[in-house]
This record gives sequence, structure tokens and C-alpha cells, in this order.
Amino acid sequence: MTVSKTPPAPVSAAPGNDGTGGRFTRVPGFGRPTARFVYWWAIASLVANIGIVATGGAVRLTGSGLGCPTWPKCTDESFVPHGALGLHGAIEFGNRMLTWVLTVVAIATWVAVWRYARAVRRDRWLATLLALGIPFQGVIGGITVLTKLNPWVVSLHFVLSMVLISGATVLVFRMRPDAPPPRQAGTGVRLGRRLAWLQYLATWAAIYLGTVVTGSGPHAGDTEARRNGLAPDHATQLHADIVFVLVGLSVAIAVFVRVSNLEEQRTAYAFLGLLGLQGVLGFVQYYTGLPIALVIAHMTVSALLLVCTTWLVLQFGSRTQAVVPAPVVTGQRTARPD
Repeated sequence: MTVSKTPPAPVSAAPGNDGTGGRFTRVPGFGRPTARFVYWWAIASLVANIGIVATGGAVRLTGSGLGCPTWPKCTDESFVPHGALGLHGAIEFGNRMLTWVLTVVAIATWVAVWRYARAVRRDRWLATLLALGIPFQGVIGGITVLTKLNPWVVSLHFVLSMVLISGATVLVFRMRPDAPPPRQAGTGVRLGRRLAWLQYLATWAAIYLGTVVTGSGPHAGDTEARRNGLAPDHATQLHADIVFVLVGLSVAIAVFVRVSNLEEQRTAYAFLGLLGLQGVLGFVQYYTGLPIALVIAHMTVSALLLVCTTWLVLQFGSRTQAVVPAPVVTGQRTARPD
């Protein structure tokens, strides 16, 4: 007797995760996101987060931090500034409007990642956290205004922006459409991984101490805003000390990857070059009275340094340990593969 077998029906992926169906099918690119499409949205998220750091710095450096004296409205009566607030009101309100641009980019990136068929749970959660970080940052910005630019809250506001930049860098790394297969760790790579993590942590220390220097200096965001009470020269020296440690670590990594002939050379050299540029900007701005353009450039390069050191950690972390074959037991004798 012949029994016909009907092949089982294919199991469909969850709606929205297989790149088909759903309300986004008519939106160009989002109906069935490609790897390159998702990758470019991840880059857009990273660029937008770096850009908001620069524009936020412009608000503080022009003394426009209280250009809109309250939050979430610009004034007690209106969400938009009026003529009496002048240029400072326009600058602060413009920066608030740019936050909506960042919000749109974050939402678009989140949708692209969630609808990308090859995205894994970690990618989707990362995109979700990055998207939620934008309104959270908006609330911290509002607290900054309501506390009349408390320097410690301003510092937290900047540090959280840098957290989003580091996270966006991770998303770009994971969404690369032409990512090479995992490479073996090889001899000595464990040392490189540890050095990369030390560089990453030292970069964070330098960034935070840079905010402490800012809180003690003249650019507090408003002429009436209080400072943190620390001596500017002492805070600057402490910041410089950690930068010297960072220079030593970056040189050590550059030498290590060169001697070991590792593919991480390009990232290590990029970090070292940016660090040199950052040092020049730091010295020049310190001895020229902190001109606005140089301070904004200094903040932007800080963000780029964080991107580089995050990328280097990810590169070393993506390496896999070489698998040593287990001995093969045959009878009473143990034979090892050739």
C-alpha cells in the first residue's frame, strides 16, 4: 500500500521580522529592508547623535543655555520663543527642534532593524535602547534648564549623549553588510583585547573629566549659571593627566598591532591621529581663551575618539579562539590527529 506524504507547511516568521507584510510595505525600503539599507540607517543614527553634541555645545558656548528659560515650553506662555528672548532664544529653540530630527532618525533606524530579517534579538534590543535614549535625553535636558544649568546635570547630559554615540557605534558595527567572517584570536591577541578595553575606559575617564573642566570654566551656558566650584587650573591638570595615560595606551596599542601585523591597525592609527589632533586643540584653546569654534571642534573630536575606541574593542572582541582538536581514543592507545 502506498502512503502519500504531504510536506509540512513552511513556518512563517513573526510578522514584521521577516521583511514582509505589515503597515510598512508601502514605505520605500522599509517593506523588505536590505542589509545595506539597515546599515545606512545605523550610520545616520550615529551621525545624528554626534551632530547633536556639536549643536548642544554651541548652545552652551554662546551663552544660550537659558535662551528658553523653562521646559518643556520655551516660556511660561508659549512653546516658541518671542522677540524679547533675542538670539539666545532662537539658538536654544533651534537645538530643541534638532532633537526632533534625531528622534525621526532613531525611529526610522528602529523600524529598519526590527523589520530586517537577519537581525537578531540583541540587535533589536540595542536599536530599542538607542531610540528610547532620545526622549530620556530630552528629559535630562529639561532638568538642566529647570535647575538653571547646574554644572553636574549639564555634565550628565553630555555623558549620556556619549553613551548613545558608543551604542550607535556598536549598532553600525553589527549591521555591516560586508562584515568579514570571525577571525581566530591568534597568539597574543588577548593582550590586545585587554589594551583596547583599557583605552576604552581611559577615554571615558578623559571625557568625564573634560566635563568637570567645563563646569569650572567660563562657558557655563549662561552668564548667571553657577560653576562647580573647582579651580579651573586644577581640574585642567587632572584632565591632562588622564590624557597622558591615554596617549601611552594608544601608542602601546599602535605598536602592538603593527608588530603583530593585525587588521586592527587602521583603527588604532585613526585613534592615535585623532588623539594627537585633540591634544593640539586642547592646548590651543586653553592658551587662547577658549574660543567657541575650537571648543566645539574639541567636543566633536571627543565623540570621534569614542567611536574609534569602541570600534577597536568590537574588532578584538569579534575574534574567536582557535579550536584545538580533542585527542581520539582508539582501544588502549590515544592517537592525536596530525
